[in-house]
Amino acid sequence: MTKTPRDGAHPLHACAAVFLPAEPPRDGRVAFWSADGDRLPAATGQVTLVRPHSRGVRTRAVPAALMPVSEAIPLLVRARHAREAHPSAVCWGAAAQHALHLAARGRLLPGLTAGDHDAWRAGPLDADDIAQLRAIAAAMPYEAHAVPVPHLRPLRLPEPEGLVRAFFDAVADSLPRTPAAAHAYGAPFASSAAQHLPGAREWAAEAAVGMDAGVRVSLRLDLSAFELFDTSEDGGDERRAAAALVQVHSLADPTLVTDAARLWAGGGGEHFGPRATIDALLALRRAARAWPPLARLLEREVPDVLPLTEDELYELLGPGADRLGDCGVAVHWPKELARTLTASAVVRATAAPGSATDGTPFFDSDELLRFDWQLALDGDPLTEGEMDALAEAHRPIVRLRDRWAVVDPGLVRKARKRELGLLRPVDALAMALTGTAEVDGETVEAVPTGTLAALRDRIAGPSDPVAPPEELTATLRDYQLRGLAWLDRMTSLGLGGCLADDMGLGKTVTVIALHLRRARTAPTLVVCPASLLGNWQREIARFAPGVPVRRFHGTSRTLPGSDDGGFVLTTYGTMRTSAEQLAAHSWSMVVADEAQHVKNPFSAGARALRTIPTPARIALTGTPVENNLSELWALLDWTTPGLLGPLKAFRARHARLVESGEDDEAAGRLARLVRPFLLRRKKSDPGIVPELPPKTESDHPVALTREQASLYEATVREAMAAIEGAEGIARRGLVMKLFTALKQICNHPAQFLKEDRARLAGRSGKLALLDELLETILSEEGSALVFTQYVAMARILSAHLESRAVPSQLLHGGTPVAERERMVDRFQSGRTPVFILSLKAAGTGLNLTRAGHVIHYDRWWNPAVEEQATDRAYRIGQTQPVQVHRLIAEGTVEDRIAELLTSKRALADAVLGSGEAALTELTDRELADLVSLRRSP
Repeated sequence: MTKTPRDGAHPLHACAAVFLPAEPPRDGRVAFWSADGDRLPAATGQVTLVRPHSRGVRTRAVPAALMPVSEAIPLLVRARHAREAHPSAVCWGAAAQHALHLAARGRLLPGLTAGDHDAWRAGPLDADDIAQLRAIAAAMPYEAHAVPVPHLRPLRLPEPEGLVRAFFDAVADSLPRTPAAAHAYGAPFASSAAQHLPGAREWAAEAAVGMDAGVRVSLRLDLSAFELFDTSEDGGDERRAAAALVQVHSLADPTLVTDAARLWAGGGGEHFGPRATIDALLALRRAARAWPPLARLLEREVPDVLPLTEDELYELLGPGADRLGDCGVAVHWPKELARTLTASAVVRATAAPGSATDGTPFFDSDELLRFDWQLALDGDPLTEGEMDALAEAHRPIVRLRDRWAVVDPGLVRKARKRELGLLRPVDALAMALTGTAEVDGETVEAVPTGTLAALRDRIAGPSDPVAPPEELTATLRDYQLRGLAWLDRMTSLGLGGCLADDMGLGKTVTVIALHLRRARTAPTLVVCPASLLGNWQREIARFAPGVPVRRFHGTSRTLPGSDDGGFVLTTYGTMRTSAEQLAAHSWSMVVADEAQHVKNPFSAGARALRTIPTPARIALTGTPVENNLSELWALLDWTTPGLLGPLKAFRARHARLVESGEDDEAAGRLARLVRPFLLRRKKSDPGIVPELPPKTESDHPVALTREQASLYEATVREAMAAIEGAEGIARRGLVMKLFTALKQICNHPAQFLKEDRARLAGRSGKLALLDELLETILSEEGSALVFTQYVAMARILSAHLESRAVPSQLLHGGTPVAERERMVDRFQSGRTPVFILSLKAAGTGLNLTRAGHVIHYDRWWNPAVEEQATDRAYRIGQTQPVQVHRLIAEGTVEDRIAELLTSKRALADAVLGSGEAALTELTDRELADLVSLRRSP
């Protein structure tokens, strides 16, 4: 019984393989044989081999599996990597692989067999091909060529090199026989049946000799011909610009090369063989078909030098050389030829150099900046005179600074039309930071000079270290000092910035330090969510005692004098309704905390914020991008107006390309533009990790109760029936409704059924697990935050814990600001160890470092939002390890979404999807697979 080799190898791989050539080549076969026949799965014939016998050899017929070359190729190629393959099969596999490479490179020529039948052959072979052929032949064991040469006595085995060459031809003769071949060479070379073509012998002889030639030719460009052919008009319409010298190379020994003139004169011919000149002529004739100017060489007695016109030289710089390369003719340019003549778009500021020390006059200036082309040779800019001379050049190669330089026609056009226009300062800075500009639809290098370059270096370079203000009663960590230095530099330049550190890394104390360092008479306005008013007031009193703090919030609110200094705290809601009053006041700085609240640039809050004038704008947020890059534009267009251009242009130039992944360079260009204006640090960054205790994240899968499972399946069944018959916005609405219903069922049936004063215990797997977790946490005298996205579920949890005498409190969007602050104090003091919070209302801003546990009762389906909620406990000031618990209903849509979020978390700092909204575009089948309940076995 035949055993199947390991690794998925074919049983024939263990057999020896030998190629049996034939005429025409496509009729050749590959024989797989075994001396004892045990390894041969099925014999389809026999093959006569030369085998050792006593002290000599004799022929012996052995069983063999015979197959055409076209069928054997896949089997042989796989044999190269089969562990049990016979060495002969491995060698023929290497030959098959290279034969396929020859065909893929178009190295196929039509011709005739000795009997005048149509045949394709592999060729022409270059030096690398011949080296590969010889390497394969040298590695062959005798089993790979053990078939005797027919009709010869004494017995002789075929030379391995000749057999491999014949195999290449057999592969070449098998592959291109398709209807497409008939268009180029006629029906005979497309049909598998042999065609007798005795009238094509002369044509076939030329092709055959060229295919098996022992030489190849190349062209060496001589630029001294510029002076030789350009000293006079020579009576013609075209001036001779250069010369191409023909060189001849030996394929047998690639180190042998000589000029055609020397070869024709008899020099070195003994090294190239007696047919060297004939083979070289045939090679030139084939090359002339690819590039017609070479035909002039064939008219000369000695084809040694080809004078070139400027147009021909231009062509050799591009498509001409490519076509010659495809047929094996290389073009060699002089080593001293400079190919590094480049063009870049240069932005020149005309202001005095001193203005670069402060960005404010630069951006306030009405003077536009010049935008011009600048050409350079090897990176060294050309003078105006040199560019003028280049603009007048009409040659493909010019003499610059005692060197020959290739001149692209596009560079000449740039030299002739250097002025690209004028730029606004903010547009010029954007080009300086990205290093690129759009010119006529093409992305080109942009280089700032003078004042603009100095400003670019100040903005993009490292910040100088600064000392913390003496009035600050806090010790800033190293990364906070770097943040202070960065904010100080940006505001001193009259620019804004976005401090986008992770939540809990101390953005508030950094801004307080910046306020003290700036020491302006006008106050600083802080706009924040209502829940953060108390936190800002306490932090200012703690870290900057004596600095006045006033809340501009509530019914009786007033503003301080313009020179009273200090802080004014207001909410986004108050700012929106009182924008006119705030805009009429003088501010030294405006700070937007949790700035994602104005991520929609068209919202009333965002528009109101833009009306408040100030010399410095600072945005604070842990999530500069939650859903799409338009949110990043909204933040930076407020901090540094005009930097990113209009929103529509930003979407077209940057956001669409980054979000779609169409342009690999788009993300890099956008990063270079925004990085100087956005400082982003994460808790996982080196230098910050040691500041925080460890954080452990755990997913807790819980089984649905019988009631939950019944509700879940019934809801899916009814909803899918309705969804399958709906379209457009109606369908999307039904899908969103389904997701909400399923998440509520996973939480607790009472939430889904909207039951009032219902029995809660024993009906929800999540609630039972929450009880277990809290029992353990409270027994260890710990504290926990419990987040849910549903206020109704938060109320259910609060009622349940109250019935179990577990001390807890509930915070949601309707909780008054003063009560929020009292709740935070009670929790931080340890009086209420369990804090139930609505994710939307309490996911940002609160400082709840008393908690050692964070429990996500349900998922928001956006990793960035969940991490912000976790950061209420996991922040600077936390001294104990934090454990994060995520409750997931097993086998449900929550389970599948949790798997998706694992991969999505890696993108949380880039472009995030829009949660459930993205899932509404799933097909009915995909949706059904996502929401169906998968019961555990």
